[in-house]
This record gives sequence, structure tokens and C-alpha cells, in this order.
Amino acid sequence: MDKGQAPAARPALPAGSAPRGFALYVGIDEAKAAAAGVSLGTLVEALRRTLGELAPAAETYATVALAPTGAGGRDVDVVRLALHEPSAVARTKDEPAEEDRAPGGVVVDISRKRVLIDGESAAFTFKEFELLQYLVLREGRTIERAELVASLWEGSTDDDAPGERTIDVHVRRLRAKLGAYEDIVRTVRGVGYRFDRHADVSIRYGHGTPSPDRF
Repeated sequence: MDKGQAPAARPALPAGSAPRGFALYVGIDEAKAAAAGVSLGTLVEALRRTLGELAPAAETYATVALAPTGAGGRDVDVVRLALHEPSAVARTKDEPAEEDRAPGGVVVDISRKRVLIDGESAAFTFKEFELLQYLVLREGRTIERAELVASLWEGSTDDDAPGERTIDVHVRRLRAKLGAYEDIVRTVRGVGYRFDRHADVSIRYGHGTPSPDRF
């Protein structure tokens, strides 16, 4: 740290508590590790060696998070839930019942895979909803067309996956169904698209909802 640089402010702690360590949730399955030329055990040992060099007095404990074969969702979200990380567990709790008819605006109901516009259910296709959900969960981040193709058509053959310009067609159809609220999906010229939090938009999360990206 530079001499003239003030130390970063530490978050306030609950009264009567003190930090005793930290948890680092790592989302990677055996196949992805093997593709990187390592194994889960190798990664654990490498992290332990690094920690041992930086803080020899630190005690460590590692465990592997197991999930049903074929379980969907991001690896890190599956890990957090399997290891009962509090905020991940909280997402699985039943949410208070909400009236389907909203007074106005857009409701992106991720828990039920639907969109309500001024209280009425909009006729989104599965792929249109996936596109909107992808942007909403990455609020404030500009998403390139290539990323949308790679993520939303993952596993498709070259013939099935759309070209980057075809994404523009999907976005136009999505905006047409949003009607007066089409501007919630913004175009970043020459780059891609983004969703910014809007007063007319509310998000409903539910069981199994992936954590929003913040970076």
C-alpha cells in the first residue's frame, strides 16, 4: 500500500462478533478441471500451499460439494447450496405469495419463467425469456453478442447456433413484446446489450435461481 493511501474501510461487524476465517466457494466439476489439466485434489493442495506460504498459522479444511448428476445451474451456485451457505439457502425458501396482477410495469418472474407486463402475462418464447433472464441476472454489465450465442446456445451445433447478428433479431422480437418498456433492454453500439435496474421493472427470484453476476 502506498504511504499516502488510506486503508480500505472495513465493513461493520455485528456486535459481539469477530472474524475467525473465511470460506472460498469454488465452482468447477471434474470434467472442467481435467480440461484444464488438473484435478480437484490438485487445486485444493495448490491453494493450501499458497495459504501456507502467506499465513503458516492458518488452519484449513476442504470438502467436496456433491450434487445429483445432471443438476443444472452454475457450478458455484450448486456448491454454495450443497454446503449450506446462508444466502444461497435463503434463496430456496418459499417467497411470500404475490398477486399475479401487478399495478403496472414489468415483472420478470424468474421463479416461474414468465414475464408480466402491466399485470398481463406476455407471450414470450422459451429462448426470448432466456435472453431477458441472462441480461437481468447480469444487471449493469454489457453483454457481447458472442457471449449470448455461446451461453444461450451452448451445446448446439454450428448449424443450430445463430450468428451474432441473428441475436439482433431475437432482441428486436423481445423488445416488441415488451412494448412501452422496450428500453429496459439497452443497445451498446458496437458491443452488445445490457439491462440496467429500472423503476418500472421488478424481479422475482425463486428456488434454484442462479446468483446475479456483479463483475
